[in-house]
Amino acid sequence: MSSTASLLLRTALFVLLLPGAVTVYVPLWILGGRLPSRPPPLALIGSCLLICSGLALFAHTVYLFMMRGRGTPAPWDAPRQLVGAGAYAWSRNPMYIAVVTILFGEAWYAQSRALLRYAIIVAIGFHLRVFLVEELTLLRNFGASYERYLRTVPRWFGRRRT
Repeated sequence: MSSTASLLLRTALFVLLLPGAVTVYVPLWILGGRLPSRPPPLALIGSCLLICSGLALFAHTVYLFMMRGRGTPAPWDAPRQLVGAGAYAWSRNPMYIAVVTILFGEAWYAQSRALLRYAIIVAIGFHLRVFLVEELTLLRNFGASYERYLRTVPRWFGRRRT
């Protein structure tokens, strides 16, 4: 198997397991295994925009991890090179933003306060993970290049610093 095919397979498995659990399996469990009925028109349009933009951003970040970083989004199979291009030039954590965007879209579509609470809890969990684990790991793995990245790109979003 070629290295690109192997990378694609490892990435697909990770996406099905972790982001799949966070954005599909757990929300379905919260909803009792039933897909919600069609929401009002504004909720339908807004939720679809959120879900589609989250999916597009997620796909973009996964592509960057694979092609630029030569790794997967999985912490145990992380990129070997620091990825600072594309969405990562504007936020240090666009993949997490994508997942939370999808969850907010799902909560809006389902008109579910339980899903909204879940999305908020996931967002807080992502923030704590980034702050307490990931940034320290990336600093240890990438050193000075990550320090420069920290100084110029915001953790979540905002204006890029020069």
